[in-house]
Amino acid sequence: MIRRSLASFVFLPLAILIVLPAWAQDANSGAASRKTELLWPGGAPGAGGEKDGDVPQLIITQVASELPTAAVVILPGGGYHGHAMGHEGYEFADWFAAMGIQSAICTYRLRGKGNNGKGYGHPRPMQDAQRAIQTLRARAKELNIDPERLGVIGFSAGGHLCSTVSTHFLAADSASDDPIARVSSRPDFSILCYPVIAFDKPYTHRGSQQNLIGKNPDPELIEELSNERRVTKDTPPTFIFHTAEDKVVPVENSLHYYLALQRNRVPSEFHVFPEGRHGVGLARQLSGASQWPGLCQNWLRRLGMLPKS
Repeated sequence: MIRRSLASFVFLPLAILIVLPAWAQDANSGAASRKTELLWPGGAPGAGGEKDGDVPQLIITQVASELPTAAVVILPGGGYHGHAMGHEGYEFADWFAAMGIQSAICTYRLRGKGNNGKGYGHPRPMQDAQRAIQTLRARAKELNIDPERLGVIGFSAGGHLCSTVSTHFLAADSASDDPIARVSSRPDFSILCYPVIAFDKPYTHRGSQQNLIGKNPDPELIEELSNERRVTKDTPPTFIFHTAEDKVVPVENSLHYYLALQRNRVPSEFHVFPEGRHGVGLARQLSGASQWPGLCQNWLRRLGMLPKS
């Protein structure tokens, strides 16, 4: 059962006796393969050029399976100025593959690249992430994905983007000439790792806010993209983890989002670990926080996202 009360916080982890991380114990024996595709083969909306930063991609990691699998869109962090492709991208593609879950890293557009040096702010990152979810869902049969078991994971600023696509959905447009637009962008689950959430607060990550919506944003845009204010009963089941020592993106971001989930009765689980800097990824060598991948795997199992074995 998914924990839905403040009692589910984990502030002081207990001693552990683990030979292998929990996520490694269910490793899928099927070989994984990886391919890179254009997210918008016909050109991204609002693209200001055709260089690297103008052309978002999907880096798809597939796993061998007789039955359709769950899948997840991966949104690496980087302050809306870069992509942490290693410890918040490829490592997580491999982590999901080991659990029998397919994935696609989305290299959403950023302030730091493309558009003749100006880069991209809102709404381009959101459009790219929504499109990534719709693409996997629309191509579910081809990719051997269950279109009703499709989630999203994000880290830091990528966590803000993850919370954005978890609270701002594109409805399916059955009349569209674009087959990808005929399916919804709503994820079926959401995983937030030390996410940026709130804007214009004492605990806001100012760099992410400025890169996304500028130095002097419209108050309505601040309201729209402070995603703790956008949670509804339709927000997907959510897993969150953070560390109390995080000085870059303080834990208040996750706390306020979790409380909003609880107010709206969204099934959710939140873990806070006392130690760990910002950007710990899988936290394999970090006492306490190294438990989070196993906790997340168990949560995914309870949601029915892992292969039945």
